Amino acid sequence: MKHDHATLTSRFKRYLNRQDLSERTVKGYMDDLRFFSEWFEEIQNKKINWLKIKSFDLQTYRQYLSKARRQKVAAVNRRIQALKRFFDWVYGQGLIKGENPVEHLRFMRRQSPTQPYALNKTEVHNLLRSAGQSSHGLSKRNYAILQLMLQCGLRIGEVIQLRFEDITLSPRSGVVRIVEGKGRKSREIPMNLTVRHALQSYFKDNKKEPEEPVFNSKRQEPLSLRSLQAVIQSLVRRAKITRIPVSAHTLRHTFATNYLRANPNKLVELAQLMGHDSLNTTAIYTKPTSAKLAESVEKSEINIYGD
Repeated sequence: MKHDHATLTSRFKRYLNRQDLSERTVKGYMDDLRFFSEWFEEIQNKKINWLKIKSFDLQTYRQYLSKARRQKVAAVNRRIQALKRFFDWVYGQGLIKGENPVEHLRFMRRQSPTQPYALNKTEVHNLLRSAGQSSHGLSKRNYAILQLMLQCGLRIGEVIQLRFEDITLSPRSGVVRIVEGKGRKSREIPMNLTVRHALQSYFKDNKKEPEEPVFNSKRQEPLSLRSLQAVIQSLVRRAKITRIPVSAHTLRHTFATNYLRANPNKLVELAQLMGHDSLNTTAIYTKPTSAKLAESVEKSEINIYGD
């Protein structure tokens, strides 16, 4: 069997497609392999032979990305991940004799991040107020969307995928079911009184068949990801929130931050509510904010001028 560049990468692409990865993810892997091969061929002035790539080549490439190209840690690690997955597959096929070249290829360590941005109470109030003032009869819809994201921590993609059958409301309780969240896992999130009231108000005029989307556009078409992102940005501008950059994900961060503030140390419960696979992901909400770090450094200033 031929093992030239095109044949080998085409076989790898077919392998990725069988793993049920998204088209975007597969394209990302292939783009990263092409980026590496172009770099290698430029410095070696010859066509790449994937089966003769050594650990030294990959280490040099890693240094090139971080030092010469000055790429961010996330970008470097993404390119490393593509190479790791490719060479692990090649090695597993028995095409490489000896050591797997990615055996000692390490990801770059990223600086421990601070806690993500979250809205304060005044900003939440102003944001909800701007939703309530939405035109075209969209105030109840926008208000319900914000409350779901602020009070339940839903991802924006999970909001647009909601169907009426995914929401259970009763006078004293309520649950929203995320049928296909990140990683194709399901979870149930209890809804507090605030969210239940927002949804009940919205449902009075918009209740439809169980399998229909909960949230539609003003043209009564299913709300798209881009449309909802635009709605949220419009509400943020109207609320005049400028202290921090605000995206749809900021609403989810706000939920997590306030949950831990009210329920200290309940990381396991928060991870379950947010659909995190690892507690390490959830633990970022226990880290100090940038503002808190600045405040602590200010307090620790060394006074060289005496008392």
